[in-house]
Amino acid sequence: MDLYDVLGVKRDASPGEIKRAYLRLARRFHPDINPGDQAAEVRFRQIALAYETLGDAERRRQYDQTGAVSASPELPTFLFEGFDFSVEAVLGDRASTFGDLFADVLRGDAHVATQPGRGADLHASVTVSFEDAMRGTTRSVTVTRHETCRACGGSGLVRAPETPCLRCGGVGTVRSARGHMVFSRVCSYCGGLGRQATSVCRSCGGEGLEARAELVPVEVPAGAADQARLRVPGKGSAGRHGGSVGDLYVSVQVLPHPLFRRDGNDLHLQVPIAIYEAGLGARIEVPTIDGPATLRVPPGTQSGQRFRLRGRGAPSPGSDRRGDLLVEVRLVLPPVLDERSKALLREFGQIHGEDVRGEMRAPAEGPSAGEPSSS
Repeated sequence: MDLYDVLGVKRDASPGEIKRAYLRLARRFHPDINPGDQAAEVRFRQIALAYETLGDAERRRQYDQTGAVSASPELPTFLFEGFDFSVEAVLGDRASTFGDLFADVLRGDAHVATQPGRGADLHASVTVSFEDAMRGTTRSVTVTRHETCRACGGSGLVRAPETPCLRCGGVGTVRSARGHMVFSRVCSYCGGLGRQATSVCRSCGGEGLEARAELVPVEVPAGAADQARLRVPGKGSAGRHGGSVGDLYVSVQVLPHPLFRRDGNDLHLQVPIAIYEAGLGARIEVPTIDGPATLRVPPGTQSGQRFRLRGRGAPSPGSDRRGDLLVEVRLVLPPVLDERSKALLREFGQIHGEDVRGEMRAPAEGPSAGEPSSS
């Protein structure tokens, strides 16, 4: 028996052509349409077997290679049952348009219901000080995760005394209608047996998951920046029906520092210096994230001048490199309270009496230098 001949299609027929041929022949030879006709019943089983094999890409490939049918000759999980010309089917809620007439034919819901699904990702945030962000730290966050139900092991079902299947009424098949056409399929709840020895797990309501609160440690790496996003693998919610576990994403909030300002991996710092230190030069102590460091201020340093201390900035997460510390000096004048200090400043002004704002003065109005003036 050639299965292509049974359906009346060519060997290179498309899946759509195979499906249309099956539906056409199933309506013609179905036992309900041909009651008592043994030949029609045999023919219908051959049609069902042909579609069960050729309608599945893998089984079709094996059949084309070997000519043998890999599956047992049994009815497919979704079959055309007959017609229903009642008012509800034609004009009521069950009425369908031609476009959706075969929308879910041969597409069971059992596979979708039990298909593994990845667990949801979770999100949390932690707040750390500037110092802790520079050297790295560990924080703990409390998250409520969906984990595998301990009562049913994630299946959503628990063992119970055997009873007739509530979904199919013990017959093993479920009937459904599209418009006035009636179809049947194997019951997804009992697998076609008509009996069930399980019931829905009360702990998880059949979801296979239950909510639990957990304290999760989060490693904040050295040099973590404000609003950095950390990923903790496998600490999201568990997946349904054996699906993979989601992840936990943690947003880091770094508190500002009263002295340091971060720009990338560089740190900026303003340091006050006295007038004599700026004029004569000095070695001053400046703070860094690693402790005090010595900065050489050369003679004649101006207010606002910057100096770079290499390798004294923020660490770079994931590498050994570090940024720099940029120190900006600010000249601070002492309050002049006694006559001696005033006299010294006057004497200093007489010795160094250059015009420090000369470049800011506007040119005088009138003829330029070298031109005679008119009288």
